[in-house]
Amino acid sequence: MMVRVIRLRLDLSYRGTDFSGWATQPGLRTVQGTLEDALARVLRLPSVRLTVAGRTDAGVHSRGQVAHVDVPIEVWEAV
Repeated sequence: MMVRVIRLRLDLSYRGTDFSGWATQPGLRTVQGTLEDALARVLRLPSVRLTVAGRTDAGVHSRGQVAHVDVPIEVWEAV
């Protein structure tokens, strides 16, 4: 059975000073890891996976970065 999903677009801005870049890296605080953990908590899912249009290096700030996450429709409707 195919799971129906809704795609959520996220327009992001952040100060990258305290992050080790965008991409998830074991043992490091990253923007992607922080956002995925927060979204999973809010959506009450075991995990979520973001897709991003670009990445930043350690310490780099961002304004207008775009990412998306696919969420099962029944989960989205329960929020």
